[in-house]
Amino acid sequence: MFVDPALAALLGGIAVLALGAFAIWATNVSERLRHEDTPAPAPVLPPGVADVLAVLRSSAVLVDRDETVLKASPAAHAYGIVAEDRLTHPELRHLARQVRRDGVIRESELELARGPVGRGTLVVRARVAPLGSELVLLMIEDHTEARRVEEVRRDFLENVSHELKTPVGGISLLAEALLGASDDPEAVRRFASRMQVESQRLTLLVQEIVDLSRLQVADTLRPPELLDVGPIVAEAVDRCRVRANAQQAELTVEVAPGAEDARVYGDADLLVTAVTNLVDNALAYSPPGRPVDVRTSIQDGLVAIAVTDEGVGIPVAEQSRIFERFYRVDPARSRSTGGTGLGLAVVKHVCANHGGEVKVASDGDGSTFTIRLPLAGADGRTPGPTSRVEAATASSTSAHGGGRPSEAAVVPTSGDAARVSS
Repeated sequence: MFVDPALAALLGGIAVLALGAFAIWATNVSERLRHEDTPAPAPVLPPGVADVLAVLRSSAVLVDRDETVLKASPAAHAYGIVAEDRLTHPELRHLARQVRRDGVIRESELELARGPVGRGTLVVRARVAPLGSELVLLMIEDHTEARRVEEVRRDFLENVSHELKTPVGGISLLAEALLGASDDPEAVRRFASRMQVESQRLTLLVQEIVDLSRLQVADTLRPPELLDVGPIVAEAVDRCRVRANAQQAELTVEVAPGAEDARVYGDADLLVTAVTNLVDNALAYSPPGRPVDVRTSIQDGLVAIAVTDEGVGIPVAEQSRIFERFYRVDPARSRSTGGTGLGLAVVKHVCANHGGEVKVASDGDGSTFTIRLPLAGADGRTPGPTSRVEAATASSTSAHGGGRPSEAAVVPTSGDAARVSS
């Protein structure tokens, strides 16, 4: 059969083009599959970066394209910015993704949760910049103090102007009565005794107002330290020994299995003050001779310090308010025990400043106040929000003996139906 030469040439050209296109497609597919099968090399830290991050006081974190933390400064672990090998806060992860996407340095002020529980917050200024083509560097500065200074000043003026009037007015009236009874020795002794009580109350009130105001910014004044929980609880209990002996109450210290070496980041003096307040409160509002138990355990990656008394308890309707500053269920009972309404507020702020919380449980037959703080691991790192540590059953290791007078600003706040937040 005769075929036109021009047609044959055209068909041959089409066949050649088809074969060429197929060959190019097959080559591209093969190259793409080869790249998919070969894992991308892990990013390498630029020389000197690890050394620089290790000495920074601010929180610095270096993450790769998978948002895995390659290196973080000690401050980043101490403030809970990093847990294990991940950024703990979604706000920071989102900021890192934006910088990686467009390669532009970004700055933002963020309000971050201090820990997996509680309502404590950390106000930070984050500066995020690309470091090469694969890495992102986050520099995080704590601006919490600047945000809180105005709140502290306003609250301080409001509280002081109201609360100082009572003891100051009482001292003034007693001094006037003392002058009028100068020829009556018994009246002089009585009025002088009352003046001494009011002056001690005034001293305690001023001290606790100062302590509470300092607590609202104290966490920004010095960096957190890695602390053993055991010595903190032991010192707090020791401060309450004199009061316990006076009312023939037994102080029992229990450490659950697994909590013997529990550690947290924070300020030792503040944590001792918080635990002391709870123990002293339990003694003040418990009947004479009733025991008070202090138990340390691990719960879901948190250190739990629970103080339990055998008082009547706290009405359910009041439990949500007892941590408010100057709040009292029964002001008359508070005055008889020396309370100012600040004790539990101090405890609440200490816990918030450490990324934790304080809770109360009371069903009418005693009460349990529990401080929960983020647990620092054996390597000094803070476990992530999803890490879980099995809670252990209690093992009693009672501690007894003498002690010394309380040195903390202590205000009673746990016990009978007339319990107050003081």
